[in-house]
Amino acid sequence: MSGKKNKKPAKKPAKKLTFREFLTKKDITLSAKTYFVDAMSGMAQGLFASLLIGTILSTIAKYIGMIDGAFFERTAHFLAQAGSLASAATGAAIGVGIAAALKAPMLVIACSAAVGMFANAYPGQPYAAGPLGVFVAVIFAAEFGKLVSKETKVDILVTPIVSIGAGALVAYLTCPAIAVAMNWLGQFINYATTLYPLPMGIIVSVVVGIILTLPISSAAICASIGIAGIAGGAALAGCCAQMVGFAVASYRENKWGGIVSQGLGTSMLQMPNIVRHPQIWVPATLAAAITGPLSTMVFKLECNGVAAGMGTCGLVGPIGCFSAMTESGTLDAMAWIGMLVVCIIAPAVLSLVFSEIMRKLGWIKDGYMKLS
Repeated sequence: MSGKKNKKPAKKPAKKLTFREFLTKKDITLSAKTYFVDAMSGMAQGLFASLLIGTILSTIAKYIGMIDGAFFERTAHFLAQAGSLASAATGAAIGVGIAAALKAPMLVIACSAAVGMFANAYPGQPYAAGPLGVFVAVIFAAEFGKLVSKETKVDILVTPIVSIGAGALVAYLTCPAIAVAMNWLGQFINYATTLYPLPMGIIVSVVVGIILTLPISSAAICASIGIAGIAGGAALAGCCAQMVGFAVASYRENKWGGIVSQGLGTSMLQMPNIVRHPQIWVPATLAAAITGPLSTMVFKLECNGVAAGMGTCGLVGPIGCFSAMTESGTLDAMAWIGMLVVCIIAPAVLSLVFSEIMRKLGWIKDGYMKLS
């Protein structure tokens, strides 16, 4: 025995992470898909859960209130309050949706709600940045919040300060410009469509319809630019053409399940097939090019904001059209016929005809539109 104590082996110094490894540890992925697909999808969810539902509830309340009776009066009052509060929470709901889509920790998600409320209303009168301002500010708030989350012993203070501080600063710097740009773009589209209903009906319908099928949010874009009036009707026509068009054109592959999932869900389900066979997009897009001017020139359908970019998803688009035309006093028998023709009948018939022609020519083959 030497009498000497055994020495404990020295601890190896912790390996320093590279910046990329640190980002991976924090679940931060700097990619277009992360911010323009995942984050925008979360944005759409937030819009649906606040502004869109709030508008629907307020519309229902308006008509229930026309029925005599204390019960209907109280019900209408309750629904009107619920709708108003849901709409007021738009910024917070979008913030939560984006932060959750970016896989932020709970504390960062809560901070993103505060940033969303601020960015949605900033800079204020005469117009605010709205959903696009929230989108930009919350991305920074969530990502900076994730960077510092659980890195200190006073996380409960550091994370909110960094997250809200970063988001508010970005909102302060970008929202005024975003507000001006979006307002100008929306006014230009709305005014140009009233002046040139034929070409603008085609352009708006086709472009918004394509955006709806792409893995980005047409509803969020329509809400951001404040699309309204017959321009909103053209956007609605394009979205319905894509959803109903793909549902009907792919019936032989997907049967009734495809009708429901695409016609009442989303045509985005066809994106993997579109990547493999781009030509399958032609029938629905051609249908949109026809139903757009049909809406602007014949039926003069109107739709506002987020509903214009929803198409037949949950029948939100037609409900929004009904609400907009009720508010403008243009809801008549012709409008009802127009909603039925533009939103359902015309896109179904046109897409089926175009797709069958392409099948006869061998450009579209069985299985090309099969949903996995």
